[in-house]
Amino acid sequence: MTRPSHTPPRTPPSRALLERGSPPEPPPAGRSRRPAVSRPVARAAVPAVLLALLGAAAAPGAAAPAAGPPARAEVRTDVRTGVRPDARAGVRTDTRPDTPAGAQPDTPAGARAGAARPGDFDIAPARAALERLLPRHARQFTLVPGTAGGADTFTVSGTPGAITVRGSTGATLLTGVGWYLQHVAGADIGWPGDSIGMLPAELPGVAAPVTRSALVPHRYALNDTDDGYSGPYRTFEEHQRQIDLLALHGINEVFVQVGAEYPYYRALQGFGYSAEELREWIPGPAHQSWWLLQNLSGFGGPVSERLMRERAELGGRIAQQLRGLGMTPVLPGYFGTVPPGFAARNPGSATVPQGDWAGFERPDWLDPGSAAFPKLAAAYYAEQRAVFGDSTMYRMSPLHEGGQTGSVDVKSAAGAIQSALHAAHPGALWAVLGWQDDPTAELLAGVDTSKVLILDGLSDRYNRLDREARWGGVPYAMGTIYNFGGHTTIGANTSVWLERFGPWRAKSNSALAGIAYLPEGTGTNPAAFDLFTDLAWEPGPVDQRQWFAGFAARRYGRPDAEAAAAWEELRKGPYSTSSGLWSESQDSLFTARPSLTAAGAAYWSPRSMRYPAGSVRRALDHLLRVDPRLRTSSAYRFDLVDTARQALANHSRVLLPKIKAAYEARDLARFRELTTEWRDAERKLDAVTGSDPNFLLGRWLAGARSKGADTAEQDRYEYDARSILSVWGRRATSEGGFLHDYANREWSGLVTELYARRWKAYFDSLEEALVSRSAPRAIDWHAFEEEWARRTTRHPVRPSGDPHALAAAIAAALPAAAG
Repeated sequence: MTRPSHTPPRTPPSRALLERGSPPEPPPAGRSRRPAVSRPVARAAVPAVLLALLGAAAAPGAAAPAAGPPARAEVRTDVRTGVRPDARAGVRTDTRPDTPAGAQPDTPAGARAGAARPGDFDIAPARAALERLLPRHARQFTLVPGTAGGADTFTVSGTPGAITVRGSTGATLLTGVGWYLQHVAGADIGWPGDSIGMLPAELPGVAAPVTRSALVPHRYALNDTDDGYSGPYRTFEEHQRQIDLLALHGINEVFVQVGAEYPYYRALQGFGYSAEELREWIPGPAHQSWWLLQNLSGFGGPVSERLMRERAELGGRIAQQLRGLGMTPVLPGYFGTVPPGFAARNPGSATVPQGDWAGFERPDWLDPGSAAFPKLAAAYYAEQRAVFGDSTMYRMSPLHEGGQTGSVDVKSAAGAIQSALHAAHPGALWAVLGWQDDPTAELLAGVDTSKVLILDGLSDRYNRLDREARWGGVPYAMGTIYNFGGHTTIGANTSVWLERFGPWRAKSNSALAGIAYLPEGTGTNPAAFDLFTDLAWEPGPVDQRQWFAGFAARRYGRPDAEAAAAWEELRKGPYSTSSGLWSESQDSLFTARPSLTAAGAAYWSPRSMRYPAGSVRRALDHLLRVDPRLRTSSAYRFDLVDTARQALANHSRVLLPKIKAAYEARDLARFRELTTEWRDAERKLDAVTGSDPNFLLGRWLAGARSKGADTAEQDRYEYDARSILSVWGRRATSEGGFLHDYANREWSGLVTELYARRWKAYFDSLEEALVSRSAPRAIDWHAFEEEWARRTTRHPVRPSGDPHALAAAIAAALPAAAG
């Protein structure tokens, strides 16, 4: 970006637009601010003029807003138990459950009359979520507030057609529904895919009441990168679906990134920056995750003020949706990121250049010991509160992936960061990512560690881990990052989860206080999502083989021998990879930058197979033979397409060495035969992924274009969305930082328009070299990929083709698995 060369007026030029009902204006540097008044969040928290400008309206089927956020008062949270005042999401205004015909509500008469009692809360948000999740069967459930207590608890009971779920929060009620579907009804609502169409008209009863309590207080979800890799331009309804699924699977703390740029944009206008300068500094939505991590700025933008306001409104609605279910919206905290020139515009401030991150110049770090830091932090939190409301947990990772400390004392800086957080949100937890060497001993020494939760991103990646010794007994959540960049590869170290969670929790000095679901991209591995979240609720050790057998029985709505055989193959293969070096399986060579020696697409991914390829090949054969009556569900379709895609991807690692051998032998006929086979495989890959909505490039691009007010803005956001999948950043990042293809994925449209064209250009150059007996012509791959990222071609947004026929064609073309 261009560094500002002048000091603009401190009053934001957009003030006239935001005057009525707007977030409070940030104070000029060096001045204090009146204490902000806590206000309802949901839609009322968004400035009235903003709502008028956006023409905002409640989404069809959206839950009615629950009570506003808690008043700004000290929040006394025990990080090991997780008990806190806001955990019950407000007081019920109507305690009468929605009762199906013939069912008796499991609720005392006083509550039915509207008398509030401890543990009461508004069940309307949970009821609305249930209607979305089970539209044909929701009326057969009675939801009842449970008794307030330490651990989140649900109880499931009932007779056929009249199921009662009692739970300690709205989200825990949904977790109870999820347990019932999994263990009684034999159906699955996964991420993605479900089999609810196979449920009988009348739901089965529960033989005897079953109660489950959460084994750990913190069930955290979403990596800092999730918004960038899973969908930076998603709608509220898409985020709402994600929240429903997280609640159904027992999660209670969710990172909310959408709209996080708006508090920066508003607050920094009071510290010497114009709105225009800040819009140039803030990156496009697909790249904002790494801006919040203090890794980059500006790329993929500029972002219009209109889009920032829309995203702020969306983030506020997401936060309120979580609160309505008794879940904690985990908001980004402020730890010192500032634009260039901050010290010059704010005399007495000290900033530390953060150097390079993968070819990007990182934003500066404002020394938390500077006089300006608490003032800017206060302005930031006030602006954030105005749109997002308050929370009890905030995410911050200072000095992430190589940040520079300069002359700053890290211990003192950490204390100042926590002090600023607690000045705005007394007693709030600081959630810090356990990644590489973070958090350091110096950082932990400077804070009240009873108000810190470490989200361990390496729990299943390496061996010989002792988290209590490493972090001095600071509470942590066992996490998994089994997906990087949103790759479509199947697999996870599930056996490592099962081997470690129980023993780590049972240690005499255990500091394990939660689980952290942290794939960089979500929505790609339903079995892994289901199993990892089950860890927090299953009272005894989980047997991996039995769990996968149960998953196979419910995934398509009925037990089926072929489905069971398929999932046993997948269990033994991609879902039983070991720790030691990796937590993700290998990606595909079809998505790799062309080379006869290509070993992977993403530079930072495994370079070879992590499991026997035959397991996936055999699983495909079994899935193709599943009872035709079970093939109509979205769960079956997704799994079949995903398994066929993975079998073909694994075959790319067999085919490429053969092509290399033919080229080196100068066998032109064989070379042409094999490259023709490669191109045919790419066509099959694009066709089969085009038959399921979860593998469509068109949906990704259409979402980006939908946010632009005119063609120029639409093109800018489409470049933001395309570049993250391909070049990732500018040339220095793509090449020097090795980030090209970091977010590769086998999607219909992406395969044909980028990956297949890239391989064709390469194979054509090799064939020319064989014919002319010369060296292959050089190809500037970054220029090739940048040209693709700048395109605005359209792609289908709806699936087409018969998944079974397309998967069968792949199986017929692949060699049978050995053994």
